[in-house]
Amino acid sequence: MNRLILATRNAHKVAELHAILTAAGLDVELVGADAYPEIPDVKETGVTFAENALLKAHTLAKATGLPAVADDSGLCVDVLGGAPGIFSARWAGRHGDDQANLDLLLAQLGDIDAPHRAAHFTCAAALALPDGTERVVEGRLEGTLRHEPAGTGGFGYDPILQPHGETRTCAELTAEEKNAISHRGKAFRGLVPVVRELVG
Repeated sequence: MNRLILATRNAHKVAELHAILTAAGLDVELVGADAYPEIPDVKETGVTFAENALLKAHTLAKATGLPAVADDSGLCVDVLGGAPGIFSARWAGRHGDDQANLDLLLAQLGDIDAPHRAAHFTCAAALALPDGTERVVEGRLEGTLRHEPAGTGGFGYDPILQPHGETRTCAELTAEEKNAISHRGKAFRGLVPVVRELVG
């Protein structure tokens, strides 16, 4: 069985991609970065989601000699010219402070009316082989930003993005509902033919 490494220490993300590959009938052993603790986390120095995903995938592929998948994602707000974008996780200045990021973004959009609160989550998923071969697939989840957070599921900006066609925010959806429409789910599913072609 071919082994594939996903550049994350998040078990939920590994499980999500594993389920997608299994559903597609791919007989691949998927492991997370935890399987290689000696490899340090990669600094995301790219200026696009695709660049960051490729950076992580190539680093892991080179270090392990295995095909590697990595993703990078964030929230892009139309009226802010696509920001926070690649800075989504550190919008308020400290990486991973979801509440501070959310509070700052809501404050910045405080006087923006509903018709102008369009936004989308974007995810770039990359597959890199040790020989340098690479592919990138992107997925998007379009929606509108609420004025107040709602829901306790998900993470990041999920409590304020209401997907098109929904009356609930991403944080009010079940995990199954969210996975079915999410930007990462779309990007990971888009990788299936790439994995089939390059990994087998």
